[in-house]
Amino acid sequence: MSSKVLVKALESRLRQNRPGLPAQLRLAPHPRPGTQVYQDVPSSSLRAGVLVLLYPGKGKLRVLLTRRTADLLHHQAQISFPGGQQEPGEDLKLPAAREAKEEVGIDPQGFRILGQLTPLFIPPSNYCIFPTVAYASERPEFRPNEKEVAEVLEVPLDHLADPGNFKQEMWNHRGHDVCVPFFDYRGHKIWGATAMVLAELMEIIEDLPLTCVREKPGEGDRV
Repeated sequence: MSSKVLVKALESRLRQNRPGLPAQLRLAPHPRPGTQVYQDVPSSSLRAGVLVLLYPGKGKLRVLLTRRTADLLHHQAQISFPGGQQEPGEDLKLPAAREAKEEVGIDPQGFRILGQLTPLFIPPSNYCIFPTVAYASERPEFRPNEKEVAEVLEVPLDHLADPGNFKQEMWNHRGHDVCVPFFDYRGHKIWGATAMVLAELMEIIEDLPLTCVREKPGEGDRV
């Protein structure tokens, strides 16, 4: 399947009913400490946009993730999407694009927004994240901000689709024993909100080919 046809198929599916919270919960740590559930979004919660950027690389469709530095305020050293807090009056697509430029140097003019995934509330940080799915027809040139990004991860989607890369472990998290499901990528454990967002994305594209064959020059290389 050409990249153009593949992206149009994904864009169409993002306009339809999304799998939503049931899909996200497949990668949620359990049991959850405390009494708050994911469906409860306090009016005092903060809103943030995150960018789920897809692009071709070595014939495979990939998703951009970053490993955060250890000195950030929230989710230190964890694997995450580029993203940031919504400013007053700002569309939630804008902080996703703005922070992608700030964190990894991606020009927003170089990708096309395809749609949104289901918002997800993260109780520990009191953020509700709004994932925006976008596509770049060529691999971006990454220039990570060393204060925020320790490492750029370019994860093939077929790696996430392989059941052999899905694992679970018992962790002592915030003083509680918790079963944590995660995607294993080259020793990195992709868990928590990032894994939950990816779980919904993977359910949406589960029957699409995850290779990305480019068209011949002049036949729509950019979509």
